[in-house]
Amino acid sequence: MVRYAKEHKEVTRQRIIEKAGHRFKQDGIDGSGVSTLMSDAGLTNGAFYAHFASKDDLVATVVANELSTQVARYGTLRTGRPGLEDLVREYLSPEHRDHPGVGCPSAALLDEIGRCGDGTKQAYTDGARAIVEEIAARLAPEDPQSARGKAIGLFTMMVGTLQLSRALSDRKFADEVLEQGIENALTFMRWGGGQSAAGWPPAAAVTVPGTYFRSRNSRAVSTNCSWNWKMPPWPASG
Repeated sequence: MVRYAKEHKEVTRQRIIEKAGHRFKQDGIDGSGVSTLMSDAGLTNGAFYAHFASKDDLVATVVANELSTQVARYGTLRTGRPGLEDLVREYLSPEHRDHPGVGCPSAALLDEIGRCGDGTKQAYTDGARAIVEEIAARLAPEDPQSARGKAIGLFTMMVGTLQLSRALSDRKFADEVLEQGIENALTFMRWGGGQSAAGWPPAAAVTVPGTYFRSRNSRAVSTNCSWNWKMPPWPASG
């Protein structure tokens, strides 16, 4: 009987976490009160404190669970870069954009997580680091550390593109952002093999009056222009 009670409590706790994850991503953390969260789980408000010390405790737990689930998703992908390409297309799809409640927690919650307490930020940091490691391992299986910079770049590119598309009221423009985001992400993945993101795009020189900047492959010469970009030809995408 004691074992059943413990297992039942764990099942109930997990139901609260999963329902809260959906609600947070759909309506925001601040826009989701405890009463709504417990109602989603089919429970009364009074049951909340049998599982969590506070709403902050629940938020940190939900963030950790959401990112852990996302990391596990990488295990279902095709191996290597083909799996990442599948992920990019799925991630930057209208379906994902239009259903935040069942999508990526980063794209849905980053602005609020930045205002949360240390527990939630730590949970997000651990999860984000695991995602970057998963991406790097597929970009450069023989030496994932060499692709860490590129993995960070790809992760942030995907999340930022999805957030921008969600913020636009013009559907055609929003779809265009996703389509261009896919093209940009795939080109970024193919650039320079497993090198870090520092090698992409080809070095651009920026000139500010009275200032001299040197980049990896080119240099800028001071002019009277406010900005003077010099970009070598774009790499082939093959």
